[in-house]
Amino acid sequence: MQRERRSLYLFRRDFRLGDHAGLAEASRLGTVVPALVLDPALERRLERNPRRAAYFCGAVSSLREALRSRGTALVVRRGSLASTVLRLARDAQADTVVWCAAYDGATMERDRALQAALEEAGLRIAIVHDAPAVPPDETAAARASDDGSGYRAFAPYAVAWRTVARASYDAPVRFADVALASDAPPDASALGATSLTVDDLPSEGATLAAFDAYLAGPALAYRSARNVPAQNATSRLSAALSFGIVSARTLLARIDARRSDRFLLSEERASLDALVRALVQRDFFLQLGWFFEDTPDLALQPRMRDFAFARSHPGLAAWREGRTGYPLVDAGMRQLIATGWMHPRVRLVAASFLCFDLGIDWRIGRDVWDDLLIEDDAALATGNWQWSAGVGADLAQFPRIFNPRKQARWFDPLGTYVRRYVPELANLPDAAVLDPEAAAHRRQLALPLFDDNAYPQPVVDHEATARAFLARYAAFVGSRRAGEA
Repeated sequence: MQRERRSLYLFRRDFRLGDHAGLAEASRLGTVVPALVLDPALERRLERNPRRAAYFCGAVSSLREALRSRGTALVVRRGSLASTVLRLARDAQADTVVWCAAYDGATMERDRALQAALEEAGLRIAIVHDAPAVPPDETAAARASDDGSGYRAFAPYAVAWRTVARASYDAPVRFADVALASDAPPDASALGATSLTVDDLPSEGATLAAFDAYLAGPALAYRSARNVPAQNATSRLSAALSFGIVSARTLLARIDARRSDRFLLSEERASLDALVRALVQRDFFLQLGWFFEDTPDLALQPRMRDFAFARSHPGLAAWREGRTGYPLVDAGMRQLIATGWMHPRVRLVAASFLCFDLGIDWRIGRDVWDDLLIEDDAALATGNWQWSAGVGADLAQFPRIFNPRKQARWFDPLGTYVRRYVPELANLPDAAVLDPEAAAHRRQLALPLFDDNAYPQPVVDHEATARAFLARYAAFVGSRRAGEA
């Protein structure tokens, strides 16, 4: 009798069973043995960020329960990646090893080493695109004018993205009937974290239910409200998407279904379009990581690779702690420290302040946030930070420098968001909350505002530092153009 063909499927950042490209491919190639390998590099990364470690362990717990309900079990093994996967494949009598692609250079390099080791041992390998809604190879294939490389600019990418049909991978998965020895699942306390409660465990079902509720109401005002940090107007799905709790394809399908409502107002439809655009931008940054592997620590734009950002500044520690003297920046950093998440609009302002007001290297900001954010997507982090620093995709003539005081007046005019995270300013009038330095100079405050135990004075003069940075940037770009002429 012919032996059953088996596929070993490696879960990494795709902790769900529904609409899963990797599981669909593994099932096509044989019955599936689901596995998780905890290698030292992964454990070290999780140990640096306790909230992320807790989320990861919670996601694994939900996945184990989902597999148990399907009559199978997640096999967990610890050890160096290549040798552990090879041993596990042999134990499972698997012909093929399948996993989903990564989009950051470091993980992609480890994937190639793993692939080479397994192929040398005679195993078949299948690496599948699952994180983006549209695989980068498919958007690149839409380019007829070149060799099918990736896009450095968002506008043409978005056009190509919309020409590609989105797949769905909801076919039933055939699991192998095999019992294998398994190590203990990852434990949050062993990684320096506090375990999530049962009600807080990230799961596919709960996340999709929350997204459906979001689509029913808040999402219909997304286009305008996404810039208001005091409101709960964003989907808050960055962590769930980065760990593959839900599929971007599934979210887009549900947005499409919501858009089909004939009774939607034009503004509501525009808000759903903006939500789709946000997911297209996510795919865009993932394809940047896929096609331009040298960009994690090198600017995407070659001409900006020699531009000198500073590695230190007297105000750097104040930025990290949320004590720059600019309330919107400080509220954002304190929200990040307190919750592991920061509102998207405030991220732009805080990143701009670091790169342009303090002149600090974007890689430092990226790494500081990496130690605090629950979401775990290095390719997205690099793409967004390079865009903010003016060295990445869609390079403009001049960098986009956000004025933190104007941003506060426009998007938090009553100081609601600032008061939530900067308690030193909570009892002050609105104008003083948004610009405490100006209020102090106008002598409108009855008590001293700036002292050792109160809100700090600004670490820099925004207008002066912004002008100085733009002058240095213009001189650098001008010298490069002259050299190219």
